Amino acid sequence: MRCANYLMLREKYPIASQHRMYSTPQEEFWAGEFGSEYIGRNQTEQLLASNLAFFARVLKRTGAISSCVEFGANIGMNMRALKLLRPDLECRAVEINANAAKELREVIGDANVHEGSLLEVAPQPADLAFTKGVLIHLAPEVLPRAYDRLYATSTRLVLIAEYYNPRPVEVDYRGHENRLLKRDFAGEMMERCPDLSLVDYGFVYRRDPVFSQDDIHWFIMEKR
Repeated sequence: MRCANYLMLREKYPIASQHRMYSTPQEEFWAGEFGSEYIGRNQTEQLLASNLAFFARVLKRTGAISSCVEFGANIGMNMRALKLLRPDLECRAVEINANAAKELREVIGDANVHEGSLLEVAPQPADLAFTKGVLIHLAPEVLPRAYDRLYATSTRLVLIAEYYNPRPVEVDYRGHENRLLKRDFAGEMMERCPDLSLVDYGFVYRRDPVFSQDDIHWFIMEKR
């Protein structure tokens, strides 16, 4: 079911023309109409408050960082929280949807937004590279490339905040098949990049009465 304000969103966020072909149906999905509709579900004050609580906890464990890169940043709700917590933090991001990237530029500046696939775009490395609710939407066959991109973009720390399951399991996503997969992303990445060590991990429950997230499991890893 489409969101109630669908017509308003279509007027504000017209469907971007497909200037490029992406390597997987999942990327086409997020670059197109569904990715633009998602914007309307991703900009509440409650989400910003929850993100502030989430990243305050994360930053306590990362220690001092001066820069970060987010892959799949959408309109920048994570970046907004990080900039409020660390105003001097240099933030860069990669976003595949043109309409979301347009709003993201207003948050962190045009020069810091790289529009395109996280599998293809190589931003300048930062202290922290991270995803939050993005790896779950990638095709399984491209996950090794995504792990490599995260690793290469981090000078010290990697944060993965996704849906965890010990074994890969597909979940229906708003009536769409092959668009959401739970698995042990952090474990797979540490196996692929053996010099990564686990710093901390945690879980944020969707029923948390104050600062909920959508059952997110998070893992902070550091390069030895």
